[in-house]
Amino acid sequence: MANQKKRRWHCLPGQPPTELDKQIMAWEQKGKLVPTRDLIKTPEQIEGIRRAGVVNTGVLDAVAAAIHEGMNTLEIDRICRQYCADHNAIPACLGYGGDEETLPFPASVCTSINEVVAHGIPKEEDVLKEGDIINVDFTTILDGYYADASRMFIIGKTTPEKEQLVRVAKECLEIGMEAAKPWGFVGDIGHAIKKHCKKYGYGIVKDLAGHGVGLKFHEEPDVDHDAYRGTGMLLVPGMVFTIEPMINMGTWKVFIDEDDPYQWEVITEDELPSAQWEHTLLMTEHGVEVLTY
Repeated sequence: MANQKKRRWHCLPGQPPTELDKQIMAWEQKGKLVPTRDLIKTPEQIEGIRRAGVVNTGVLDAVAAAIHEGMNTLEIDRICRQYCADHNAIPACLGYGGDEETLPFPASVCTSINEVVAHGIPKEEDVLKEGDIINVDFTTILDGYYADASRMFIIGKTTPEKEQLVRVAKECLEIGMEAAKPWGFVGDIGHAIKKHCKKYGYGIVKDLAGHGVGLKFHEEPDVDHDAYRGTGMLLVPGMVFTIEPMINMGTWKVFIDEDDPYQWEVITEDELPSAQWEHTLLMTEHGVEVLTY
């Protein structure tokens, strides 16, 4: 018994196993990856995350009302910061990360234009032009709870190719949400997204993924958007996570400019456009509930 594999799921001390315990332990005994207990949010925690989601939606609504050709992305950052200040919330991105090789993220929001896949840094010199597509990705902290979402915006009139990319990226999010079922697996999500994306010959970014969220910015599980059915972590009611497929018009491969002192912005290798939509989702007994829009 000393060599028995350490279990991730444990019953509460001094209490008999509940039906939830029994179901999760049965899957674990089959060799499946199961969540730890802290990934199953309590009703109080879910309500806190839901409130953060309301503020996060308000931030993106404020951006949607103001975004236009000729504005720079630093103006988008100011809108996000002001909305948070007005609603007693904190932008999670501001000052996030940083180590010996990279500086902390310097803004409150990610503004990723055209070939920038993710983590675009707002700048005064990044002025939105007719035909641009831009992903605005924001994460709110409210009373210690996190909610995370992003939207695509088309500036003026763009090409049919870019319009299709933006539309298909949103469809990939919706299809991934439909595939996320209680007592299914995280890999089911990526499998459904991959199947849809293949119809258009687009690349799905493999270096970045969705993630658990709620009590921290990034929690388990990793939600890969190019995956196989029946793989990854078991999806259990009470889990909160994001789905955020990053869909490239060309190759799935990406790079980070080594000359950039911040080392944050992720760019498509072939510098063709990329699109992404994201929601924070609660797994329920009946499927996912959207906590952000």
